[in-house]
Amino acid sequence: MIKQTILFDLDDTLIHCNKYFDLVIEQFADLMEMYFHTYHVPTEEIKKKQAEADLDRVMRLGFDPNHFPESFVETYDYFSDLTGRPKNSDEIARLTEIGKTVYGHSIEPYPGMKETLTQLETEGHELHLYTGGDRMIQMRKVTEADLERFFGSNIHVTRHKTDEYLEQLITEQQFDRKSTWMIGNSLRTDVTPALKAGLNTIFMPALQEWIYNHVDIDTEPQGAFLTLASLYEIPEAIRSYLSSTSSDM
Repeated sequence: MIKQTILFDLDDTLIHCNKYFDLVIEQFADLMEMYFHTYHVPTEEIKKKQAEADLDRVMRLGFDPNHFPESFVETYDYFSDLTGRPKNSDEIARLTEIGKTVYGHSIEPYPGMKETLTQLETEGHELHLYTGGDRMIQMRKVTEADLERFFGSNIHVTRHKTDEYLEQLITEQQFDRKSTWMIGNSLRTDVTPALKAGLNTIFMPALQEWIYNHVDIDTEPQGAFLTLASLYEIPEAIRSYLSSTSSDM
């Protein structure tokens, strides 16, 4: 088998992420419901406003760990102004603190994470981790998930995953596009940039997806474009694709 270069996304590809944000949002919504109970503010409206505030920050400024708790405060301010309810500094501090807890949860790998990485490594492929976010937070996850044993120095963390950054990474690392794979859950930051770059791409839909990742695919694949439901399926999917393309030559 021809050696492949395989780039893995981290959050909601190798380890769980979105479900922890959802849990914290539920805690936030419960507090907001308590604060604004007499004003009859619908919980769904609270969640909708928070999602809009969070997404707006990411779209304008990229990823920053402060954006999530800031979206809680912005939502609180919005409904305070809307209803005329006085703002309370203790409540604002409480909401901010709850927002920050999302970055301190224990790491939970997706089923098959270590088995899949071990198999790909055993088959001689070169593994890279390509993740977006705050470097300190992402590297804590890498360490707790014991991923350095698989990726070593091939760990690439950027504040914001973009088409331009992926192109820069391909150039700097001298990746052969025809034998390079991008594996991730985000249509926006994993799949679309990889397809535009001419990489083989595996889409791993997350169980709970963030609205930021909901985009349409408008790029024609130049190589493989597969959708898989489990990490366990990856080694065989790559082997099958390489076997089919070699038989066509």
